[in-house]
Amino acid sequence: MWSSMLEASKMNPFVAPKCQGQNDNSQSLIPGRNIGAFSVAEGDSCEFGSNHYFMLCGLGGILSCGLTHTMVTPLDLVKCRIQVDPDKYKNVITGFRVSLQESGMKGLARGWAPTFFGYSMQGCFKFGLYEVFKVYYSALIGEELSYEYRTGLYLVSSASAEFFADIALAPMEAAKVRIQTMPGYANTLREALPKMMGEEGLGGFYKGLVPLWLRQIPYTMMKFACFERTVELLYSHVVPKPRQDCTKGEQLIVTFAAGYIAGVFCAVVSHPADSVVSKLNQEKGATAVDVLKKLGFGGVWKGLGPRIVMIGTLTAAQWFIYDAVKVYLRMPRPPPPEMPESLKKKYGVA
Repeated sequence: MWSSMLEASKMNPFVAPKCQGQNDNSQSLIPGRNIGAFSVAEGDSCEFGSNHYFMLCGLGGILSCGLTHTMVTPLDLVKCRIQVDPDKYKNVITGFRVSLQESGMKGLARGWAPTFFGYSMQGCFKFGLYEVFKVYYSALIGEELSYEYRTGLYLVSSASAEFFADIALAPMEAAKVRIQTMPGYANTLREALPKMMGEEGLGGFYKGLVPLWLRQIPYTMMKFACFERTVELLYSHVVPKPRQDCTKGEQLIVTFAAGYIAGVFCAVVSHPADSVVSKLNQEKGATAVDVLKKLGFGGVWKGLGPRIVMIGTLTAAQWFIYDAVKVYLRMPRPPPPEMPESLKKKYGVA
């Protein structure tokens, strides 16, 4: 009985199996789904869909987003300066040269602290809640619809997760932009936070939340949906052998490649809103509409080149780290979804 449930879980990676024997420590966040300790697959550290699983996904998100965003802080700094002052920082090369002349190598790391803490919090919610919503929504609509409309499932799940992730990110993002683009405002996060509170109150931390949603939600929807479907396509048409025959290392290479492809699309989709966020946090009292009018159509695309390089590399590295964490912690890593037997019979697929 239990072996058949585990097999069903592998066939349908969206929904955790429902077991009769359970303990209080293995309750799932998904209503009505209790995961028994004995239902953990051999070699795995936890059961797919359990609270333990979701918590480890959040940890993977912290590491993948916090580390990668901090790693590209110099490129992010130049990108933001191109967006808010294109006359002075004309392109990536000029931006780096001027930044180095003004503040040296140490200056390229400006804003690393709000970047690290902000994107660590965002990553926890982004990846952790994505897994929760994916399983929850799949349980609501059933196995067949989950497969047939899986792209929609990825889009809705990632959008739901990012909504909450951006609430966690907004204060740190506001501080980061001020540190990076407003000379003399503050040199560190410890200086920026009390100054922002004193001058603008709590609202100053969230004035960029709506444009942040406009930037991050489409970005994340593209990031997750494009990644999931690209992984399917790579294993179907590019990788010369089935996923189960690939080593863990080979699987991580596929993860990195799919992540980079997704990242390029993410950068293009989210760049106009990213330009508005950068400019908005620099100008006191301005609204998103004011900034959009001031920048114009051409202005919102300034800095797209470095953003494609940054986001492509960032997204690929994030997926690689996230999947590597799952491998290291021996977490369940279901293969790309396969058509359920009921649909195969319905469509006459052998």
